[in-house]
Amino acid sequence: MGMEMLELTKEIKGKILDIGGGGEGIIGRLYRWQVTAIDNRKEELDEAPNGFEKILMDATELQYAENAFDNVTFFYSLMFMNEKDQQIALREAARVVKENGEIHIWDCKIDTAYPQPFCIDVDVKLPDEKIHTTYGVGKCDTQSEQSIRKMCENAGLEVETVEADGKQFYMKCKKV
Repeated sequence: MGMEMLELTKEIKGKILDIGGGGEGIIGRLYRWQVTAIDNRKEELDEAPNGFEKILMDATELQYAENAFDNVTFFYSLMFMNEKDQQIALREAARVVKENGEIHIWDCKIDTAYPQPFCIDVDVKLPDEKIHTTYGVGKCDTQSEQSIRKMCENAGLEVETVEADGKQFYMKCKKV
């Protein structure tokens, strides 16, 4: 149903704010001490492995100063937000990332997630482990690489890289 194995290697330098970093904690597993993972659901943070900072917080109201992080990541977390919250979360991410800092987004295209929920299987290869997980959501808003790109640009970010396979996409933006 989707992309081949998503292979992640340690390429991001500096401090990382991982939005929606609970659950599988993919970014935290890879980058460990560099990561501050936030999630608005305590049970998701409790499920995530240890080895990185985990904080209960809403992505639409980040409790950090401007320019507090070198990078911000969204690993299949925008899909759990409605369109309005996506816009606010991306603006907040742009606010807390340093100038020339990067925002990395991995997510998927959702044509419909209502009345039937939308599910996507994601296989991730990290340097020392493989993770298979399924993300599912029910919501009325659709999303695509184009809709997320437009929100990033509206938040004052420059989209540098986009890789898409029809179902899933990766986007790297820079704060300029």
